[in-house]
Amino acid sequence: MTVLVLTRPTDATADLVIAELNERGVPVHRLDPGDFPEALTVAARIGPDRTPWTGVLRGQHRDLSLADVRSVYYRRPAAPRLHPDMSEQDARWAQAEAQAGFNGLLYSLPCPWVNHPHRNGWASYAPVALAAAPRSGLSVPRTLITNDPAEAREFISALPGQVAAYKALGTTHPSDHDDRPQALWTTQVRPGEIDDSVRRTAHQFQEWVDKAYEVRLTAVGHQLFAAEIHAGSDASRLDFRADYDSLIYKPCEVPKHIARGVCMLTFTFGLQYVALDFLVNAQGRWYLIDVNPNGQWGFIPDLRAPITRALADLLERAHP
Repeated sequence: MTVLVLTRPTDATADLVIAELNERGVPVHRLDPGDFPEALTVAARIGPDRTPWTGVLRGQHRDLSLADVRSVYYRRPAAPRLHPDMSEQDARWAQAEAQAGFNGLLYSLPCPWVNHPHRNGWASYAPVALAAAPRSGLSVPRTLITNDPAEAREFISALPGQVAAYKALGTTHPSDHDDRPQALWTTQVRPGEIDDSVRRTAHQFQEWVDKAYEVRLTAVGHQLFAAEIHAGSDASRLDFRADYDSLIYKPCEVPKHIARGVCMLTFTFGLQYVALDFLVNAQGRWYLIDVNPNGQWGFIPDLRAPITRALADLLERAHP
């Protein structure tokens, strides 16, 4: 039985898990759905006496029987890449058919997923995650989602210091130089900086939490791994992703009430893996600000190996 890893050709995070599984002698098949349909062929059948789908994925170098998949590690696969000679109209249709047909076959595999993309998709919506957190016993900062400039100015004016954190709703923005996505770092916003451009889409504004440090908490199954992240520059104090070189990491214990809340949150979304970001203030209160069901963990040195082993355990022990 084989662990199917769905990711792009270059993915250092997936490489960690694949190397661990290889060391254990567990069969692994790495596949990028972006290779379909030009470099990847599928043929699958179902009928009155055929449950589930049976068939084969044929790549450039290896084939994989759908029946041999014991578990799926879903990282960051690319979308199907279509033939460049197709017209724009035909390409839109072919893209939709590829997503429905090829991805649909993969999504129907009756085996454990870490995580199933539908679970990831639901938890990745910031409004959904922020609503689920308090029901799970976790605190979140006061938050406004709006496209009304007046509402934004009123909300920020009522906050301590009249300052809010502006952050994208879990999305990326096209680069000014090409179409490659780039992250939008968290920034401070004051009432006078709000203008009518807010009307053009949804925006998220949160109470600015004066943090002592942040915590990246990673849940793998029922195991929790946490590390304090101490900022060493002005940029990383606003958003630690903006300056990794300045960060200091320190593994930490998870308070019992936070652990209970995280377990409830993962149960709510049906997640086997999730990366959570908390702000911790000087009084020791934890505020959940981000739920990332496909987040990275390799950047925290002391937790890299334990999390890799925990993920490999989930995938190796899984049985369809």
